[in-house]
Amino acid sequence: MTRPDLSEPAPAPDPTGTPVLEVDDLHVEFRTRGGVVNAVNGVSYSLAEGETLAILGESGSGKSVSAQAIMGILDSPPARITGGGIFFQGRDLLTMPEDEQRKVRGPGISMIFQDALSSLNPVYSVGFQIGEMFRAHRGTSRKEAKQHAIELMDRVRIPGARARVNDYPHQFSGGMRQRVMIAMAIALDPRVLIADEPTTALDVTVQAQVMDLLKDLQRDTGMGLILITHDLGVVNEVADNVAVMYAGRIVERGTVDDVFNNPAHPYTDGLMSSVPQVEHKGGRLLPIIGQPPNLAAIPPGCPFHPRCARRRLEADALPGRVCDTDVPPLRLVVPGREAACHYSEEVLGA
Repeated sequence: MTRPDLSEPAPAPDPTGTPVLEVDDLHVEFRTRGGVVNAVNGVSYSLAEGETLAILGESGSGKSVSAQAIMGILDSPPARITGGGIFFQGRDLLTMPEDEQRKVRGPGISMIFQDALSSLNPVYSVGFQIGEMFRAHRGTSRKEAKQHAIELMDRVRIPGARARVNDYPHQFSGGMRQRVMIAMAIALDPRVLIADEPTTALDVTVQAQVMDLLKDLQRDTGMGLILITHDLGVVNEVADNVAVMYAGRIVERGTVDDVFNNPAHPYTDGLMSSVPQVEHKGGRLLPIIGQPPNLAAIPPGCPFHPRCARRRLEADALPGRVCDTDVPPLRLVVPGREAACHYSEEVLGA
C-alpha cells in the first residue's frame, strides 16, 4: 500500500521535543456483574505538537476507552483507572484536583465524538452549544459567545453561519453536524485534539471534506491530533505514526509507511490483508479468522494467538516464546518500530 503525496501535509512532529501528551502504562477496567472487564491493559504512547497519531484496531480493542480516560469522561462506576499516568505538558492529569483537570480538558485537550447527533443537545441551538465553551471557560457574555460561535462556524466552513447560528442540530445534515462538533472541540484552541471516528456514517465525499478540514486546522494551529478510526485509507493519507491495539494493548507502533508497507505483528498483517487492493480486482479478501477475545477472559499468553496462523505452541516454540503461555512484551524490533510478538522478525521478513 503506497501512501499518496499530500499537497498540504501536516507539520512534521519534532522527535526531539517534549511530547505535549504522554500516556504511560494506562490500565482501565470495568467491574460488572459478569466479572471484571480489562478494557485497557498497559497502553503507552506519546504525541508531539503537530503530529497525527492514528490508533487502529477492531471494535472492543480499547481505543475509545483510552481516549475517554484521557478526557476524564469514563462512567465511574463501573469504570476504574487502575494504573498508569496521563501527562499533559509534563503534568499528570490523574493526580490533579478535579478543578485543575477541568482547566486542562477543553482548553488543553479536546475531543470530537463519533456520533454528532447523539452528542449534541437537541433542545439547544448549535450557536448556544458552541458558545457555552466561552461562557464556561472564559466567562464571556452571551452576546460575545454568540459572536465567537459564528466565527467558529465560519472557520469550519458551515455556509451562512450568521443565519444558521440559532438553528438546532436536527436542522443540519450529518456532515454539518460533524462540523459543529469540530467547532466546539477547537473553540478554545486546544493543544491536543482527539477525533474518535470523526467520519462515521458519512459518505465518502463528506468524509474527505471533514478530514481536509482537520488537516487545515492542524496546520494553522500546530495542535497534536489523535485519530481513532477503522478506516485504513484515511490513516494512510493523514497520519504520521500508527499505534495498533488488540485486546486493550498496543501490539505494534511505528510510522504509517513502515507499518502499512511491512507489518511486524500478525494482527497488523491481517488488517492490511483485509483491505481491498486496486491492483487485485476480483480477488477474495483475506479476513482475520475468529473473533476478538472476551475482555473479561483474555486468553493466556499472546491474546492474539487463538486467531494467529503463525502461533507456536510448546512443541515448536523457542524457550520463553510459547504463544499460548508467554505474554510477548512490546519491544523494539527494528529502529523506529515496536511490536508485541515473539516472532516479529519473521513476520517482517515474510
